[in-house]
Amino acid sequence: MKKFLMLLAFASVSMLSFAQDTDPVEKYSVATNSFWSNWFIQVGGDFNSWISNEEHSRDLNNGDHFGLFSGKRTTFGGSVAIGKWFTPGLGLRTKIQAWNGKKVNSSNPETFKFWMVHEHIMFNLSNLLYGYNPNRVWNLIPFAGGGIGRTMSSNRYAMILGVGLQSSWRLSKHVNFYLEGGWNRAEEDLDGDWSSTMRDNRGWESKDNQLYAEVGLTFNLGKATWKKTPDVDAIKALSQSQIDALSAQLNDANAENERLKEMLANQKPAEVQVVKEFASVPISVFFNLDKSKIASRKDLVNVGAVAKYAKENNCNILVTGYCDSATGSVKYNQGLSERRANRVADELVKLGVDRDRIQTRANGGVDDLSPVSFNRRATIEVTK
Repeated sequence: MKKFLMLLAFASVSMLSFAQDTDPVEKYSVATNSFWSNWFIQVGGDFNSWISNEEHSRDLNNGDHFGLFSGKRTTFGGSVAIGKWFTPGLGLRTKIQAWNGKKVNSSNPETFKFWMVHEHIMFNLSNLLYGYNPNRVWNLIPFAGGGIGRTMSSNRYAMILGVGLQSSWRLSKHVNFYLEGGWNRAEEDLDGDWSSTMRDNRGWESKDNQLYAEVGLTFNLGKATWKKTPDVDAIKALSQSQIDALSAQLNDANAENERLKEMLANQKPAEVQVVKEFASVPISVFFNLDKSKIASRKDLVNVGAVAKYAKENNCNILVTGYCDSATGSVKYNQGLSERRANRVADELVKLGVDRDRIQTRANGGVDDLSPVSFNRRATIEVTK
């Protein structure tokens, strides 16, 4: 058993190195979710070994038949836990362990019933050290905490301190498989036996201890991912380019008005031809990941302005759909960009633009803008 545990620990460390070194997915900072997000429930079964404090005064731990993982002192139990991740790297859980334990209080083991309630602080080292990655398959999670325990057989209570390490594998967005090993230490005698000849030992020898190995499933409730923090600078830069284009249009219109005023003031005959120009910079409409529904209703204000101009001047409109190249296959992105273009075209038709004057085009996955998520958009361009 000792060799097996050492092998398991070595394999886990090796898998961590391999998983982090070969993971090509972009890692990014995240925004804090609401209180009701990122909850989870864990259900598992454990193999546990109980080491009583009185063993050390009676030298009962010296015989081979009472070895740490001998069947004389080991048995099986179960657990259930509920918890929440407050950040990708920090979480809390409340865990209940119960069932059977075996104590060595004489030459023969004795089975007793117990339960323990723990409050654990959990640290996802994979996310803390390597950044959050929603597609990461394997995570390493140490934990520590305390609680209270009770043995029903002797009706005794004691405060419990515990530490452990959990290795979790992602099966789907809402289900993980985990292996967990831990050590629980009762701060007072819990199993009901105490020797008057107890030697004055500290730490391991003067307390009741439980070692356990557990296997189980984690069920993620509701929203199980974290939103990417918006790149404010990039958004400002994109908005500024549109503002500059509109400012240039306004300056041209003001200059034309001044010219016409001067002509009228000097009573000069003039062939007045009002030339209306719309901004040459395409108007952008943005979408969320894998969606063809317009993300913000604010973008429809710009769509309305284009529709009004096109109707007044009998212009044609070109709508081009895009996806970001970092997600999805080439074939899927081509279809999604086409649906995005058609969605914007439908909005223009609702605003009174003749469908025959609207041309749509799908450009598939691109990486024209940075960050790459800004390519989840459709552009509207006025043509003659």
